[in-house]
Amino acid sequence: MRHTLAPGIGDPPGYSLEDCKTQRNLNEEGQKQAVNIGHWLRKQGVQNAVVRSSTWCRCKDTAALLKFDGYKIEPSLGSFFDQMSNAKEATQQLQKFISANLKTKGSKALILVTHHVNIHDFMGENIASGDMVLTQVDSQGKMVSYKLIPRPD
Repeated sequence: MRHTLAPGIGDPPGYSLEDCKTQRNLNEEGQKQAVNIGHWLRKQGVQNAVVRSSTWCRCKDTAALLKFDGYKIEPSLGSFFDQMSNAKEATQQLQKFISANLKTKGSKALILVTHHVNIHDFMGENIASGDMVLTQVDSQGKMVSYKLIPRPD
């Protein structure tokens, strides 16, 4: 899924991944969206999930507000917006991560919170803040098919 609403594009000059105050962050609406998505997912039957997030604070905050059993940082979900030439390598790393996690997640859903550029490179489509993509992948973690799930209100 793409992180929920964090107004703007990219991050301010000189931002630091270690300091959320220097990044583009979720606004109040984005925080509410994340909580609502968590409720919606549980209504759809997703009771247990492995949640992984990009290092960026807007993704970590989205992941936390979904209110599953915590989340962990996954480097392959990190944005390459500032270095678009890294897209292919980043997507390959994501595919390796997905492939490995398919074998270990058991019956839990695998929820990945990331950025527009990552999702676009993985599936080839632009999606809005908080939108989700339900994907079928092969054993190598490459997308076979997908269903776009617009952010529930």
